[in-house]
Amino acid sequence: MNLDHHAHFINREVSWLLFNERVAFEAARGDNPLFERLRFLAICASNLDEFFMVRVAGLKDQLKLGVGRPDNKTGMTAAQQLTEVANRAHAHVNHLYRLWNKTLLPALRKEGIDFTHPSQLTQAQRAHLEEYYHHHVFPVLTPLAVDASHPFPLLANRSLNIAVLLEPIAVRLPHESPLFAVVQVPSVLPRYLELPTGGRKRVFMLLEAVIEMFIDTLFPGHTVLEHACFRITRNADITVDEESAEDLLEEIEREVKKRNRGAAVRLEVQSSMSSELVETLRDWLELEAEDIYAIDGPLDLTFLMRFSAMPEYAHLRFPPISPQVPPDFIGETGLFEAIAKRDILLFHPYESFDPVVHFIHLAANDPQVLAIKQTLYRVSGNSPIVLALARAAENGKQVTVLVELKARFDEENNIVWAKKLEEAGCHVIYGLVGLKTHSKIALVVRREGERIVRYVHLSTGNYNDNTARLYTDLGMFTAREEFGEDASLFFNHLTGFADPPAWRRIATAPHGLKDAFLKLIHREIDHARAGRPARIITKMNALTDKDLILALFEASRAGVEIDLLVRGICCLRPGIPGVSDHIRVSSIVGRFLEHSRIYYFLNGGEEEYYLASADWMTRNMVSRVEILFPVLQDNLKQRLKHILDVQLRDNVNRWILAANGQYEKVEPKPGEPKVASQMQFYLEACGAADETAKALAESMIPRTPPRLLP
Repeated sequence: MNLDHHAHFINREVSWLLFNERVAFEAARGDNPLFERLRFLAICASNLDEFFMVRVAGLKDQLKLGVGRPDNKTGMTAAQQLTEVANRAHAHVNHLYRLWNKTLLPALRKEGIDFTHPSQLTQAQRAHLEEYYHHHVFPVLTPLAVDASHPFPLLANRSLNIAVLLEPIAVRLPHESPLFAVVQVPSVLPRYLELPTGGRKRVFMLLEAVIEMFIDTLFPGHTVLEHACFRITRNADITVDEESAEDLLEEIEREVKKRNRGAAVRLEVQSSMSSELVETLRDWLELEAEDIYAIDGPLDLTFLMRFSAMPEYAHLRFPPISPQVPPDFIGETGLFEAIAKRDILLFHPYESFDPVVHFIHLAANDPQVLAIKQTLYRVSGNSPIVLALARAAENGKQVTVLVELKARFDEENNIVWAKKLEEAGCHVIYGLVGLKTHSKIALVVRREGERIVRYVHLSTGNYNDNTARLYTDLGMFTAREEFGEDASLFFNHLTGFADPPAWRRIATAPHGLKDAFLKLIHREIDHARAGRPARIITKMNALTDKDLILALFEASRAGVEIDLLVRGICCLRPGIPGVSDHIRVSSIVGRFLEHSRIYYFLNGGEEEYYLASADWMTRNMVSRVEILFPVLQDNLKQRLKHILDVQLRDNVNRWILAANGQYEKVEPKPGEPKVASQMQFYLEACGAADETAKALAESMIPRTPPRLLP
């Protein structure tokens, strides 16, 4: 049977849009707190921006270059994918704005919060806005005329603008067209402002609406015929010729500056904008009709992320959680001493990220520590880990830091940190040519008496203290000698010219990781064919690699039972008779972003568990430096088994992918207890005996079944 058939796969771009629809579901469900629903809506909008800036932009580039190569799984050409994406994206955007207009705005009004329009203003509010406009907004605005001597301006990516049609107050000749101008809504001012009400009700107005109220002040001597907001999304992917770049940091700095000037890939316009004005913008931006999104509501809903964080509305958000002390550190007096006793697993955000930060801080100040080596992919804006690394170098320790400058949309932040680390005396490297270093590893080399001990931290997530409170990730501390040797060899491989070494415990990409996974899958196939129980469970963010998918199809045909927990993109179509009928695909979307990667193989009863920085995506296997590492300690294996088991029983936030390519929401059966895996893990971290924590965790579990908007 030919397993490599187009019908056996789901297109990557379509699968991503299905994922964003699952995020939108969290904004729609009435049992989520109102401001959390606003946050999910903002996440959807932000996700769509990145999707267009990278994925749609890439397809458009293929089309422009005349690349006829179809998608290697579904056989769809770039043109076919763009059409399919446009159809689905338009429906998705319409759904998001129906949700905003029909559900979330009325819900805000019930809480005494409203977004108003000029026609609804009181005289006092209008006077307040007029004063605010003239003192705070007008001085910042710069109207841009567009005519023969003023070409259409190169408006920044994702900036909010107002298109204006004008005519002189003096007589205009019949054959003359209206004048055209653009006013950029300044991003340096707050997107929304509160109006005086004289009561308990709170009223807000968006900045662009304020500008439109007084837009005639920008064009004295002219009559404003029409004004409407628009927003351009541009190709924001950067291309760097690493082979010929003399200074990679400087080259990436130059490319990042070009990001705002990429080709337009999407135009969002107010639905009230006239067709003539839409066509004018479309013509100038060289876009197709399918690239125009008419919006019935405020453009750029990402402002809701900040709005939903207003401190006075804590009662409309999830109750805060307090990350707990990891159990293996309870009662310990020294971090190094605790790690020397046994391997320690950390489960974020339920367990605190502080031990990881403390690990680097302690090493920076410990006179017995000789060297620190660490990879940094995405770090926070005021990273305590980076500050500790800088201090370690100032204290005379050998500090080597690989800062990945090509981490998409974090390039500028990482460039800043790279320079600060270099100034402090750290040896900073920018990775290997042509590859992104996506591995998460830290090594501390410490003298203890007459011997050298290497302490290692490995993780599925970034060294980012902010996202460690929002993403679910797993990390492991170990002082095992074989892990220490592998860690030293790994950094030597990154900083020198050595070929990839023979690892004792880990496997790495781009040399060997895919082969390692394929061997593990084929070993389960061998067990199944020999009549032994065979089982694979994986948890990852995305599954796109064709070779691994085909291996899973083969395993299914051999009778291997397979459960795939895939949060986002999944190109494998499960449930196809004779192909993937032993494969089940689930996706969990909830309060925290599922980010950990766990790989389990039954292995004839000798169970093996692995954690990794890598998903099963082709880019992770061939164009990134990744690490897969085994979990060897029995109690930690049992913890991972429990995590997978609970997530596969989740009936609050889990979706199941059907053979038709659609996701179906899992709901508790009559009489079945609710299992909300994320909140159960938090409850367990707090301790089952802690009744206060138990009550708090239970309050976060939705109690009424959600329903989708029509």
